Amino acid sequence: MNKTISVPKKMEEKYNEIATIIEEFCSVHLNKEYEQLCLQLCAALCRKRPSPLEKGRANTWACGIVHAIGTANFLFDSSQHPTITPKELYEGFGVSGGTGSSKSKQIRDLMKIDYFNTDWALPSKLADNPMVWMISVNGFAIDARNAPKEIQEHAYKMGIIPYIPE
Repeated sequence: MNKTISVPKKMEEKYNEIATIIEEFCSVHLNKEYEQLCLQLCAALCRKRPSPLEKGRANTWACGIVHAIGTANFLFDSSQHPTITPKELYEGFGVSGGTGSSKSKQIRDLMKIDYFNTDWALPSKLADNPMVWMISVNGFAIDARNAPKEIQEHAYKMGIIPYIPE
């Protein structure tokens, strides 16, 4: 997936409004890596036809975007860094938990964001995400990092794993 920051002219104002909220939140609570991935997701949502961002409040969309990326990257796991609770995230955007989580679900469903989709994984977390490395060989789920090199190469060429592990 090509995750660029380009957006259609008609969506530039909405993108900038949401992006500003995301940037402010990430600078206080998260980091640049989260910010970049969230901005890429915001741009991807702007490019959808029709864009779901055309309707709704900017802070609600910003919350849903950060929550969606956070969910896919274990942001709410206290053993991870950075970490935040869902309640702190919702409060940071000034939205209710129900609103924030439902917007996140809408985004995750629309963009197919989950633990297995490396398109929305933080680059620094790829190696530690066991779900990214699970592949099926002859009907058995295995960790690609433990597979023979030729299986790893085949899985990489097919786009199933993000890179060939060392």
